[in-house]
Amino acid sequence: MTRTRIGIIGGSGIYEIEGLEDARWVKVESPWGEPSDEILTGRLDGVDLAFLPRHGRGHYLSPTDVPYRANIDALKRLGVTDVISISACGSFRDELAPGDFVIVDQFIDRTFARDKSFFGTGCVAHVSMAHPTCARLGDACETAARGAGITVHRGGTYLAMEGPQFSSLAESKMYREQWGADVIGMTNMPEAKLAREAELCYASVAMITDYDSWHPDHGAVEITQIIATLTGNAHKGRDKVRRLPSLLGAERSPCPCGCDRALEFAIMTAPEKRDPALVAKLDAVAGRVLNG
Repeated sequence: MTRTRIGIIGGSGIYEIEGLEDARWVKVESPWGEPSDEILTGRLDGVDLAFLPRHGRGHYLSPTDVPYRANIDALKRLGVTDVISISACGSFRDELAPGDFVIVDQFIDRTFARDKSFFGTGCVAHVSMAHPTCARLGDACETAARGAGITVHRGGTYLAMEGPQFSSLAESKMYREQWGADVIGMTNMPEAKLAREAELCYASVAMITDYDSWHPDHGAVEITQIIATLTGNAHKGRDKVRRLPSLLGAERSPCPCGCDRALEFAIMTAPEKRDPALVAKLDAVAGRVLNG
């Protein structure tokens, strides 16, 4: 059995969680650079919890500039076992209305200006992303959301765009009508890929704020609309987080989805060909297999 430590990656308003015991902000050093911010740690209903503001407190980091590798590495160094990503998204479906939550289970990655892997020349690895989220963790997120009175939809494809601009009308229609995406956001890639490489269970919760630009009755995305919806949903997001410890428990068995064994056969580089400097940087992410 492994001790559960829940990691939440999200925005302002979510980390002000009532009942978080021994709460303190801690600085975590990472060989992959500075994380977005210090990490808020504590215990909630007897379960360890860590919260990382994705854009930094004060929202000073753009989606492209978020240090995704440092963030995931820092959470792994803290002993996090389960990562729950909470992010604002646009909707491509009438039935996914602003204010609703979607438990995402697939991604289309359209980002192009971000470091997407911990591995590379000197230590090559290929992990499976066929099922990029953890169904066990998704179950807990769905149950917690319903318990918080949130309208939640299970399953959906998240189109990750580079940003920081919103979609053109032509792009929005293409993603919706031809590509079959359900929601659009700017932050879950490469976050989900890196969590898989770090053998962390990962669940994505999309908070719908708008209809992007495709909807004939809603017009273009307005940042004031997004902020208003996020503000209205903040208390629901906090309530959902509060319910997770009792659902996940203080201890956990091996993940039935295999998330915690994603690197089992992924590393391709022969031991004698591995770059010692890169291997040293991978101590938290891949130490289980590199040092085993």
